Amino acid sequence: MNNSASFIASGLRTIELEQQAIAELKTSINDNFSKACSIMLAAKGRIVVTGMGKSGHIGNKIAATLASTGSPAFFVHPGEASHGDLGMITNNDVVLALSNSGNSTEIVTIVPLIKRMGAPLITITGKPTSPLATAADANLNVSIDKEACPLNLAPTSSTTAALAMGDALAIALLEAKGFTSEQFAFSHPGGTLGRRLLLKVSDVMVSGDDIPQVGENTPLNKALVEISSKGLGMTTVVNHNGELLGVFTDGDLRRSLDSDIDIRNTSVGELMSKNSRTVSHDMLAASALNIMEENAITTLVVTGDNEETYGIVHLHALLRSGLV
Repeated sequence: MNNSASFIASGLRTIELEQQAIAELKTSINDNFSKACSIMLAAKGRIVVTGMGKSGHIGNKIAATLASTGSPAFFVHPGEASHGDLGMITNNDVVLALSNSGNSTEIVTIVPLIKRMGAPLITITGKPTSPLATAADANLNVSIDKEACPLNLAPTSSTTAALAMGDALAIALLEAKGFTSEQFAFSHPGGTLGRRLLLKVSDVMVSGDDIPQVGENTPLNKALVEISSKGLGMTTVVNHNGELLGVFTDGDLRRSLDSDIDIRNTSVGELMSKNSRTVSHDMLAASALNIMEENAITTLVVTGDNEETYGIVHLHALLRSGLV
């Protein structure tokens, strides 16, 4: 019967069977796994991933994960490999072949040629005695008790297990190489993650003549002209050496006007906020954004080692950069 309870029961059963398939992989993280990692780590070329059908889809994802985590890899369709694409593989590469049965004709056909060119072969199969597994330099066993499919036909638990094994390989290699978050970002420059890891304050700050700046003895009315002309809702206040003394913001102005001051005869130095938050030009823009959020402010002064003003970073600029 198609009702809410049966849908939920089916979904839960699927999750439980796939969880079981992954849990059983622990016995396959053994000497063969270590050997496979060592072979891939030593490769002078790339990791060439191949697989047919659903295994091919999983292989594509594994190749993408390897490539984005510091292990150059790409996917080759085994059927196309027999018709010219085998030329994409060299003896400096490592071949990672996926087949649950370990008997996929398209892959078994090209194995002798892979062996002849001298490229190491690593396999992920569900049958450790299969032709593909026995031909491998290292075979990773991902056999399962049953598919999540009630007919025990559609690749479900088996593909989940293969995907998890691919992730285990990729992360083991990542850690062995000491792959860093900055290196990861270079593989993902177009997304939010890449921007958060790569974008520096210097990339989004205003600088030079665009920096609002007045001396400490500047009358408040003239400081207001500077704030208005630069459009950042604030101005830096510096001494005669150009060193930062403080800032004067829209908030400081509101508080000053409440005091009924004479804006022509009161210097901005008397009203500025001292000990303002500053950042360095090489700080990650994401870190500057965090400082703004934590302190409920919209601008930060960018300073050098001697408190000279390098620029101003504004919240709007950070938001326009796509950090969030």
